[in-house]
Amino acid sequence: MTIELYGLDTCDSCRKARNWLTRFGIDFRFVDLRAQRQAPETLKAWAAALGGWPALVNRQSTTWRQLPETRKSPGSDAEWLLLLKEYPALIKRPVLVDDQGVGVGFSDAAWKRRFGVGK
Repeated sequence: MTIELYGLDTCDSCRKARNWLTRFGIDFRFVDLRAQRQAPETLKAWAAALGGWPALVNRQSTTWRQLPETRKSPGSDAEWLLLLKEYPALIKRPVLVDDQGVGVGFSDAAWKRRFGVGK
């Protein structure tokens, strides 16, 4: 399976993750979430795999903190999808999709375990 990494070109965590994969010689495809918006079905699948929308959304981000309070409590899949379409930077980054499933965030130790490298 192809390893896909989704994030933002300007995101420090995404840069660290890309550098990490390159350093360990792991082939991957990077997709910028702003330049290439993901289909609603993909976002729903990611949220389901992670245990729900809150696990996919970065509530610590500046973008989240600047949202009006009325936007911070989506009540349906459609509302979550609209929010993420409008603000793709709300998606926790990076999103890693491989044969083990979907993961969010970057951690050297966790990725070493996941990929079985650098032990």
